Amino acid sequence: MTQQANTIMEEFRREFLKMAGLGIVGGSGCLTNTTAAMAQRKPSEKPLFFDVRSFGATGDGKTVDSMAINAAIEAAAAAGGGTVVFPAGIYVCFSIRLKSFVALFVEQGATIIAADSPRPGETSGYMGGTYDDAEPKTEWDAYQDYGHNHWHNSLIWGENIHDFGIFGPGMIWGRGLSHGGGPGARGNYSVFRAEQRGAGNKAIALKNCHNVIFRDFSILKGGHFGLLLTGVDNLTIDNLNIDTDRDGMDIDCCKNVRVSNCTVNSPWDDGICPKSSFALGYLRATENVTITNCFVTGDYQLGSVLDGTWKRHTDLATHNLATGRIKCGTESNGGFKNIIISNCVFESCRGLALETVDGAYCEDITFTGITMRDLRQSPLFLRLGARLRGPREATKVGTLKRIIMSNITSSGAAPLCTNISGMPGYMIEDLKISDVFFHQAGGGDSELAKRQPPELEKGYPEPPMFGDLPATGLFVRHVRNLEVSNLEVMTETADARPAFWLMDVNGADFFRVKVPRMSMAPAFRLQNVDEFRVFGSKYLKDAEYDRSDDRSF
Repeated sequence: MTQQANTIMEEFRREFLKMAGLGIVGGSGCLTNTTAAMAQRKPSEKPLFFDVRSFGATGDGKTVDSMAINAAIEAAAAAGGGTVVFPAGIYVCFSIRLKSFVALFVEQGATIIAADSPRPGETSGYMGGTYDDAEPKTEWDAYQDYGHNHWHNSLIWGENIHDFGIFGPGMIWGRGLSHGGGPGARGNYSVFRAEQRGAGNKAIALKNCHNVIFRDFSILKGGHFGLLLTGVDNLTIDNLNIDTDRDGMDIDCCKNVRVSNCTVNSPWDDGICPKSSFALGYLRATENVTITNCFVTGDYQLGSVLDGTWKRHTDLATHNLATGRIKCGTESNGGFKNIIISNCVFESCRGLALETVDGAYCEDITFTGITMRDLRQSPLFLRLGARLRGPREATKVGTLKRIIMSNITSSGAAPLCTNISGMPGYMIEDLKISDVFFHQAGGGDSELAKRQPPELEKGYPEPPMFGDLPATGLFVRHVRNLEVSNLEVMTETADARPAFWLMDVNGADFFRVKVPRMSMAPAFRLQNVDEFRVFGSKYLKDAEYDRSDDRSF
């Protein structure tokens, strides 16, 4: 073997071992292709890996390294692509700008830390730096909260790029990021406002990108958003651990999305949150989405999920807030279509929510294999409303239909029952609920059983928006074509309210349902209900009514 061949093979061996360590090299086909490619490379050709320390990053936790890191990313992009590697160390950074065909690999023991944002009245933050300025305001900024309209004022951001990713197993710590206000604005950085120039308020933000992979890393304290992903297609999010002070991940106006094997602790805001806002300046649906094998909670102290101590909140007000759920909405202009949420665990948080209040067509949604424990509000919340935050001439009430919810268990005595609410003249349609167990707190009296909750068509959609509800299991209003089968309601204490309260419902089948037996409360109350029947239940007589103006039984 010639000296040149020896050199090429030695280089191949080194590069192959690096790729194997990064999980890039796959089966024999990939090895053959890699071997052929390496055999054609000369030692002087472009590198595959770009170590940030080779570009001046120190990783000492004191020096601002973002300039060196951006230089490494630019070099990789100029070379046609490659992987920018963060060896073990602590990298203090302002804005890091992603590029097409460039991956970031954050090694075990490596942490990217958000530098301190400028405080109000200051012109620079830690070591004299600032985050990139937020984009100029637009005419459609009013249609969603401030944070949804801006991406550049982030620790890591990308716009109009493609074929890139961030890989672990290191950490991204948004220590110096703003929360953007609200109840999560606690700790040393609560004085920051999202609008403060030079401040950063998101860990990772993407706009109008495609072919993106996020895998294996952790986010601690992600600011207003751990991930804000708007107009991102062909997106994979796998095995992330997010322990944060506001939203874990917002998936907004995105298509072909796979979220799997993630853990999110977000005590003050939502955990995994598909949205379809007007932030791009036009209507765009979030569609073809799967969320599976994830754990969401809102009950653990910030950072304690990542460090393995799992410390619960001791402050009662914080503990009761415990948001941390999976929710579609509230921003809901463009639509939600073809979405499956499966095999997920909820603990000490709010329940599953599906909301369309800004004109979205919300159709073909499946929830299956969901386990919930110690919920703070309703196990399930479905809302078709008329907040209509969007261009006035084009924003009309949307739809909520063809929804399947199955294999769901809720234990730990939820204080509110499942809430399914359309509006007068606008019905939730074609809803199937099957194989469900609801453990509710109970304790309602006969006066509460008589309550007629307000409509609040324009109200902000949250389960407690109507106050206490006159049912223990299902509160159903303005629905067409409802099927419920193999559903059991159990209460912790005796309750005078019916298990099922239906109002303005057209077509309802209840098959093999079980209701609490510890009280004399009726199983059903029907108001303005057409085409109702219940059958196949052990403790309820089969019944069928063409019309019920006001009937309890």
